[in-house]
Amino acid sequence: MKDKTSWSCSCSSLKLCLLSILFLTKTVVAIKLPPNLKIPALIAFGDSIVDTGNNNDVKTVVKCNFQPYGINFQGGVPTGRFCDGRNPADLLAEEVGIKSVVPAYLDPNLSSKDLLTGVSFASGGSGYDPITPKLVAAISLQKQLEYFEEYIEKVKNLAGGERKDFILANSLFLLVAGSDDIANTYYDLHARPHYDVDSYTTLMANSASDFVKKLYGYGVRRIAVFGAPPLGCIPSQRTLGGGLLRECAEYYNDAAKLFNSKISTKLDSLRKTLPGIKPVYINIYDPLYDIIQNPTKYGFGVSNKGCCGTGAIEVAVLCNKITSSVCPDVSSHVFWDSYHPTEKTYKVLVSLLINKFVNQFL
Repeated sequence: MKDKTSWSCSCSSLKLCLLSILFLTKTVVAIKLPPNLKIPALIAFGDSIVDTGNNNDVKTVVKCNFQPYGINFQGGVPTGRFCDGRNPADLLAEEVGIKSVVPAYLDPNLSSKDLLTGVSFASGGSGYDPITPKLVAAISLQKQLEYFEEYIEKVKNLAGGERKDFILANSLFLLVAGSDDIANTYYDLHARPHYDVDSYTTLMANSASDFVKKLYGYGVRRIAVFGAPPLGCIPSQRTLGGGLLRECAEYYNDAAKLFNSKISTKLDSLRKTLPGIKPVYINIYDPLYDIIQNPTKYGFGVSNKGCCGTGAIEVAVLCNKITSSVCPDVSSHVFWDSYHPTEKTYKVLVSLLINKFVNQFL
């Protein structure tokens, strides 16, 4: 990587470090796609929720290519996914019959076949606000687009211009960001002091809309844009803003809902003004909130703490095999670390959402 920025953690700056790093084979077809719906590849942009290893060689503390991350991945190998196993990019690719694992674009072992069936450009710690990735030396969305331009040229050289155009127009594109902006940049680090929450979420929504328009300019048509989750109810934000009882910190949730309403409206507008585009807003807030508030309904036992360490603060470099133990039963936890859900939670969410948004691509 060209970015030479480095971060270090000391005991005296643990809180600042924590705030800085917050922020989230055989193919099995789980759903039957309509005969007129072809999805040749899945391509992801955004943050740690769909980062499959791009941060591994980046000089940032927002990385997880070490144990205990990946304990439920194939062979128990830590790959740079912020999870015990696979993340939503992998699971969605499997659901639509592409492949069970989506590699990182920066994976040195990336194959030509992987390029043709999809990769992730996402980087843990990134966001819609250009300040957000700078705070933790993550890969910005703009840089992710530059890598995407490289990708397009590689696909053209491999398969020809006609196939390249087909892949761009018919693949499933994921855009997952915003959590780091709200939780880290805006609230925890106060890096945008001249913005109130309304103007800041407008900045985010405008940036997200502009990114979708840039993808459209490359020939992309099927874009699933994920809204922000109930950030105030994730373990780390409960610890930082939920008081002694670690209740949900509602001001984070209010900001997430405000952003969600704005990006949903933006996507509706793009659908009316850009011919052929099929942007879909994915409401992740409501189903995840219900899982957190009613964990037993979905087969979970613990929803206010992560499985790694105390479950209250450990995430990325703070969740490691030296200082952090792992809970006895990962499957009982909604969250893997203090910020990211377990693979089981992602599977529940995908099962609740997949049919709704795939049908909207028809």
